[in-house]
Amino acid sequence: MADLSIEFLGKRMVNPFLIAATPSSDNYDIIKKGFEVGWGGAVFKTTSVEGQEVPLKYPMMTGINYDGKQTMALANIDLISEHHIDEVEEVVKRLKKEFPDRMLIPSIMGEKKEHWQELVERLIKAGADMIECSFSCPQGTLGDEPGKMLGQSAKATETVAKWVKDAAGDTPVIIKLTPQVTDIVAIANAVKRSGCDAVCTINSVKGLIGVDLDTFSPLPSVDGKGTYAGITGPAIKPIALMCLSEVAQNVDIGISAVGGCSTWSDAIEFFLLGAGTVQIGTAIMHYGFRILWEILSGVNNYLDEKGFNSIEEIKGKALPFLTTHDGLVQEADPNSKINWDLCIKCDLCYIACSDGAHGAITLNEDRLPVVDDDKCPGCGLCASICPVEGCIEIK
Repeated sequence: MADLSIEFLGKRMVNPFLIAATPSSDNYDIIKKGFEVGWGGAVFKTTSVEGQEVPLKYPMMTGINYDGKQTMALANIDLISEHHIDEVEEVVKRLKKEFPDRMLIPSIMGEKKEHWQELVERLIKAGADMIECSFSCPQGTLGDEPGKMLGQSAKATETVAKWVKDAAGDTPVIIKLTPQVTDIVAIANAVKRSGCDAVCTINSVKGLIGVDLDTFSPLPSVDGKGTYAGITGPAIKPIALMCLSEVAQNVDIGISAVGGCSTWSDAIEFFLLGAGTVQIGTAIMHYGFRILWEILSGVNNYLDEKGFNSIEEIKGKALPFLTTHDGLVQEADPNSKINWDLCIKCDLCYIACSDGAHGAITLNEDRLPVVDDDKCPGCGLCASICPVEGCIEIK
């Protein structure tokens, strides 16, 4: 079997999978439950100094389902943890004593320098292995504009990250980044200049998940009114992969990846694009902590089948194959190839090509799809919508 233990920022982990900063990491009992299942560590739900108001509103979540089964996206209007630093300190102490081989990573948020540094110093003294900072929510008047996300300003990011690292000393610091920036590489470089050790890509994506057609209230609805929310889950994975790969290609810094990972194959994609660890949140909230067993089994089988001995051997392996649009060859002449033995005659490829692409697919007398190679440029639409795996390939 492959070795699924890893070293991240100088710390040895039993496996690279972390419980993300969510309700699944918000108290001693629930984190202990996750560790008993086997999770390699946890990023605690973001805490603050005593006295910081945390005005939570309920209901705080709503989702979009795919085929009525999988949560495609979850919208939350949750804020930071209602548990302040004094409570989190005690949780860290207990968990470190009971699970010394698990990575304890409290997440923090402050309003001023003294708060950021106090949080760091107290949590390290309690036994934290690393510190993660949430830079993706409005942070008082820091930044280029009041109310702007701290992580949207390279200057403010560098300033606050340096405050944290100065207080943390040798303890690794991870800065969690928002994807809602023009250039995430510029923000990651600001983190690098600050002396911090890693970035976390990405935080939730600000959005509006829907509207109740009967009450007209945006969702989730709180007493008839709604607001913008943080979107998580499989729907944001493409954004997470893009941000991860951009940072991995351009900034020499550790990366803890998060955003839509739900399966072992998702996890492999994150590692192939340069992730050192993978955080999982929405999938745990939907399927429970034991989803880890399927992920570990799938990752292990993949590594064995491909002849790799560890996760480290596949880290960043996809990056050399990532290029710009100009870097793609123009001489390729692909076409759709349809395997009639697998075809279920659903007509989806015919309809899609006829009304959405190049009109290259017709149906023969047996209602089987036939590709006109002269019309087909190999755009890939038919293969993308075909419900039968392997029935249509672009060659």
